[in-house]
Amino acid sequence: MRSTEPTAGSRSRPQRPRGAAVLVGLVAGGLCVPLLAQPTSAAGREPVRVHHIQGDTRVSPLLGQSVEDVPGVVTAVRAFGSRGFWVQEPNADGDPATSEGIFVYTGDAPTVSVGDEVLVSGTVGEYYPGGEERGGQSVTQLTGPEVTVLSSGNALPPPVELDAAAIPGRYAPEGDPAADGSIEGHRLRPDRYALDAYEAWEGMVVHITDAPVVGPSTEYGELWVTLRPGDRPTARGGTRYASYAASNPGRLKVESLIPFAERPFPEANVGDRLAGATVGPLDYDEFGGYTLAARELGTVVDGGLTPERTRPQRRGELAIAAYNVENLNPGDAEEKFERLAEAVVTNLASPDILAVEEIQDDSGPTDDGTVTATETLRLFTEAIVAAGGPSYAWRGVDPTDGEDGGQPGGNIRTVLLFNPERVSFVDRPGGDATTATEVVTRGGVATLSHSPGRIAPADEAWTDSRKPLAGEFRFRGETVLVIANHFASKGGDQPLHGRFQPPNRSSEVQRHAQASAVREFVREIGEADTQRPAKVVVLGDLNDFEFSTTARELTADGLLVNALGTLPPRERYTYVYEGNSQVLDQTLVSPAIRRPELDIVHINAEFADQASDHDPQVLRFRP
Repeated sequence: MRSTEPTAGSRSRPQRPRGAAVLVGLVAGGLCVPLLAQPTSAAGREPVRVHHIQGDTRVSPLLGQSVEDVPGVVTAVRAFGSRGFWVQEPNADGDPATSEGIFVYTGDAPTVSVGDEVLVSGTVGEYYPGGEERGGQSVTQLTGPEVTVLSSGNALPPPVELDAAAIPGRYAPEGDPAADGSIEGHRLRPDRYALDAYEAWEGMVVHITDAPVVGPSTEYGELWVTLRPGDRPTARGGTRYASYAASNPGRLKVESLIPFAERPFPEANVGDRLAGATVGPLDYDEFGGYTLAARELGTVVDGGLTPERTRPQRRGELAIAAYNVENLNPGDAEEKFERLAEAVVTNLASPDILAVEEIQDDSGPTDDGTVTATETLRLFTEAIVAAGGPSYAWRGVDPTDGEDGGQPGGNIRTVLLFNPERVSFVDRPGGDATTATEVVTRGGVATLSHSPGRIAPADEAWTDSRKPLAGEFRFRGETVLVIANHFASKGGDQPLHGRFQPPNRSSEVQRHAQASAVREFVREIGEADTQRPAKVVVLGDLNDFEFSTTARELTADGLLVNALGTLPPRERYTYVYEGNSQVLDQTLVSPAIRRPELDIVHINAEFADQASDHDPQVLRFRP
């Protein structure tokens, strides 16, 4: 699943209701195109301009008011989805905190054209894409418009050039504690904060040239570029999310106003380049934040990125991998099974043990009470054999129907696959969905009461979430305990680009409790192993960052060591979200495992064409 992730399912641009509200922000000083019309109100008052509507904060000072004969030039038209057009005041007011552009929501297909000189009357609103409760920002707009076209074919205001010099290095201002951290009342400082700069250009035409792609194109016709390519680059051309204070302010989403039938949206991978000029108004969207809605779209130049391959484990090395296979079920196309299997064999070099997350039940998302995953696993393991890999055996515990979260009806779970030619699984029956496995000392060695078994499934930490799966293995005479995890998702967290700063990460409370429960189990293993220090591997999709409290909770007291620390920072990411390359999947080991070698195998997250949205990782060590 996704980080800071929207829930799975269809995604379409929401319609802007006519009575809704929106917000905007800045003027690029120095626009000097002659004003085309200078109307006055019927009462002889100074006419309302776009910059008056936008104001110098995120919410219009004229919110809810009717305005008449606002002049401007049509700079772009959206003829599908949330239909409407953008107008821009040719004569800027010189205040860099007020925008000269605004979106006019029509609902129906607009009848104006780019270059039309217009007068627009309507109601000022603030529209929150996705709903106000999601915590995103609003877009200032005019609704219920009456439009008068005065002339056509007029010159357009010059676009604002967006580059590293234009985007401040600080991402967001601090929110007002008295307003739950909202930044809506904050006067925009476009010279100081990136979110303020984008807000101050909202609705205005902007221009980018030869921008590096840092987030791959998606099925929804979008990609992410960076305007500050020197900020925390990855080894493969992305931008790394390295801390809560390092949000990479240069990230910008790009979508197209050109219908796909006229020009399909280009396919782009991280490391590619959006070459040439991309021009259009700056909008805001719930999925990704500030967005360049391109009326002119550049060309994607291939950066040559290819999927990685890890090296095979040596004879005396144990290789343990983790892979989130994104809701795998028998209803998936045969191609998905084949691609995942090929990755296991070719890219992961057939690891000895494979912890797999998001294995769905045998009826997939159909909510019919099925909890077994025998068919899903049969298809997957047979595909691995067909790809030239070993005949993996598997062990897992079927969940209670509807109790483990994920896609409704899917009953996702973690499963342990293993190559019986290389490693032995110690079966200790009795583990089921509600029975906890315990640590038992046998001959001075820590073992499990149930293998496979679940860790504390009744603990509130695992409510509506996947329970950890523990398995006992033997490799070259040594006992190795493996704990496969898939912690609670980030659903419900406020977005990085939202109006609450810093954003509330409400979902992490549950992950902290989950990390504490796993760490306590590891503590019990250490105390039970009286003969020699226990060899424990904790791995999987933790849905949190390596710098998070979740990660620190797991490594508290030195019971576990995060193997990510063995990698250069530029290589620490397993997922790409809104242009941020970030860690979600982690592998931790007990100190008894010396000189672990971790490899994050980048085969999915950076690519438009992906078999899963996560990159797998593989750990190698000599027990």
